[in-house]
Amino acid sequence: MKKIESININKKFSKFDKLWTPHIIGELNNQYVKLCKLKDDFVWHKHDDEDELFMVFKGTLLMDFRDGRTVEVGEGEILIIPKGVEHRPRTNGEIVYNLLFEPKSTAHTGDTKSELTVNKQNWI
Repeated sequence: MKKIESININKKFSKFDKLWTPHIIGELNNQYVKLCKLKDDFVWHKHDDEDELFMVFKGTLLMDFRDGRTVEVGEGEILIIPKGVEHRPRTNGEIVYNLLFEPKSTAHTGDTKSELTVNKQNWI
């Protein structure tokens, strides 16, 4: 049986500095739990087959949508992006600490390839 123990999210955030690079901290029901530090603008993308859940631990995440709307996600709040919805995460220049829940099959930048795309996500 796998050892069951708590995960200190703040300690996990202290283990990395690279921006827009998700790090896996757990898995359940064929999904990964990931941490990521975000700053400035990411790329427009969508995930055709997976929903995403963003939870902000520190800072304010701004999520842009193609219809011109921007949703602000503050500390302690979540935002769920349904599959197929094009979106662009960004910040107002501060570093945002973000937790993601998403299926293991989720590609980092979905259907978009860019210099920010991370193909291999590591456990911390």
